[in-house]
Amino acid sequence: MKSSPIPGKSRSTLATVARLAGVSQSTVSLVLNDRPLARNLAADTRERIRRAAQELRYRPNAAARSLRNARTQLLGVIVFDIADPYCTLILQGVQEAVRQTDLLPIILDVQNRNERFDRYLEMVVEHQVEGLIIVANWLFIDLDGLRRFEEAGIPAVIIGREFPSKNITSVLVDNQAGGRAAMQHLLSLGHTRIAVIRGPKHLQDSDRRWRGIQQAAKKAGHTLDPKLVLRLPESADPLQGFVGGHHAIAELLRQGEAFTGIVAFDDLTACGALRALYEAGIRSPRDVSVVGFDDIPQAVLTTPSLTTVAQEMKEMGAFAATHVLALIEDDPAIKRSDATIRLHPPKMVVRESTRAFTHTGDAL
Repeated sequence: MKSSPIPGKSRSTLATVARLAGVSQSTVSLVLNDRPLARNLAADTRERIRRAAQELRYRPNAAARSLRNARTQLLGVIVFDIADPYCTLILQGVQEAVRQTDLLPIILDVQNRNERFDRYLEMVVEHQVEGLIIVANWLFIDLDGLRRFEEAGIPAVIIGREFPSKNITSVLVDNQAGGRAAMQHLLSLGHTRIAVIRGPKHLQDSDRRWRGIQQAAKKAGHTLDPKLVLRLPESADPLQGFVGGHHAIAELLRQGEAFTGIVAFDDLTACGALRALYEAGIRSPRDVSVVGFDDIPQAVLTTPSLTTVAQEMKEMGAFAATHVLALIEDDPAIKRSDATIRLHPPKMVVRESTRAFTHTGDAL
């Protein structure tokens, strides 16, 4: 009678699995690595091998397998600030997409520092990652270092920023469509005095959302008041949006400007705007309707819950990971020369922070 090794005493190997299943090591390898030849084995043999591997808690030696296949099975994932809710949701999508693969995602947080970004790029090249995903959020970092990935032929995808390259795919939300949706929502509710808090000047998303806002206003025959258009200050900290939104609305109130609606650059900015209104004794949505952008998890937790333009961030992360995986596997359906910009449509999510304009209740 065969005896099984005591769990925890030593690492199970192909040899121990083979002894327990009563077959050769090569047969075990065929089954556990899902080789095509395994289909020629009897079903009960394949099942016996899998039961033996499960009983022995056998795990393949990833390092040895990598050497045999000349692959590292590493996927580099660089994020600009892991504390940003935008990054967190995208990472969930990335991890879900690679969960069933042999790739191990290595997540690196550069904390919005140029020197750290450059160093991490060097590290992922040195460790021979098979692909790279970059999550860009509140972005002021120079991405010229990515040129070395083009030279090395490493598949790469950037989420959240357009990068001019024939070999690197950019995945981002359609910011212009999102800006249109936000403005159209408030106009459809009858608001005409609408404040707009634009993003920082050098942020790509800001200009595109602003163009969408202007398009919606023009189509509706509405003229935006320049005195109600503000801009967030430059900052490398994405969480500064809250402070900027608070300051912008507090300043409008101090100046005595009249408005009944706010289109904020993003959800954190909208949260700052809501705080400024609350501190001034102004209720939302009774007095002022507020629209954000992104649909971060906190958007549903505010009081009132935030109406926002949602980015499908998990889906964007999953798409980026799936695209990189296809490039790594040389999927014939995807050519590296086809790398381009992939725009994901936004979605209007209406919650409690907006309502129809009424002359009796809405007046500032």
